[in-house]
Amino acid sequence: MSEYVLSCCSTADMTKEHFENRNIEYICFHYFLDGKQYPDDLGQTIPFADFYQAMVDGAETKTSQINATEYLAYFTKFLEQGKDIFHVSLSSGLSGSVQSAKIAAEMAKEQFPDRRIEIVDSLAAASGYGLLMDRLADLRDEGYTMDQLKEWAEANKLKMHHWFFTTDLTFFVKGGRVSKASGFVGGVLNICPLLNVDHEGHLIPRKKCMGKKKVIAEIVARMEELADDRLDYGGKCYMCHSACYDDARAVADLVEAKFPKLNGKVEIYDIGTTIGSHTGPGTVALFFWGDKRVD
Repeated sequence: MSEYVLSCCSTADMTKEHFENRNIEYICFHYFLDGKQYPDDLGQTIPFADFYQAMVDGAETKTSQINATEYLAYFTKFLEQGKDIFHVSLSSGLSGSVQSAKIAAEMAKEQFPDRRIEIVDSLAAASGYGLLMDRLADLRDEGYTMDQLKEWAEANKLKMHHWFFTTDLTFFVKGGRVSKASGFVGGVLNICPLLNVDHEGHLIPRKKCMGKKKVIAEIVARMEELADDRLDYGGKCYMCHSACYDDARAVADLVEAKFPKLNGKVEIYDIGTTIGSHTGPGTVALFFWGDKRVD
């Protein structure tokens, strides 16, 4: 096995146990709950159910990306062990953390000139970012060098599809993604917007669906349209949700029925506190490998 550290941010929204089992290191983002700062540590400090209930109860949330000083301290502990680092960041379309990581990597080179740090912009988020990391861990375990891993990541990261829907527009309005007027009308008409992550890593609204049943059918239809080998898709499928497991389970059941060649069952995770601070409860996301994202 090639000797380097495979690393990402906590915003890949997997479990602590998953990262440990796959030997993937991670650095935590931060969030604020009613003005108090916490680490986005995969639900260890504040359980996800408590976090989302606090939002429902009116708690104010905001997030803080990782700065260069924090990245430098994080990288240094591996460099001091004589290890190189392959770090994959949260999408630059959602956060400036990739630039902080690059600044830290340049700073680290002054102290550790014989060590190497590669920074890759995932153009991904949440458990789609996690599914990308899972595949990179597979390749690392197969013996890929850092050069080979970087070449593969850059060539394939836009094949990771992210599709989201929300049944609660409250926090999309609060965060400015949806206007107050649209949020009011959407609430009255029971509109559930369908969104995805585009080729530049931005979260983009794609369609307004009338009701939960229609948006669930629509998100699975997007997988039918775009997944590798279409209904013969044989890759892994991940999902995540913010305090709405039953909605995620309904999507997963439909995916498992329509795609009998899946690599295992659909794996469902929680949307973490960084991304969840912006979506609020009621969001479901679906991730799979497919055609290269072009818009």
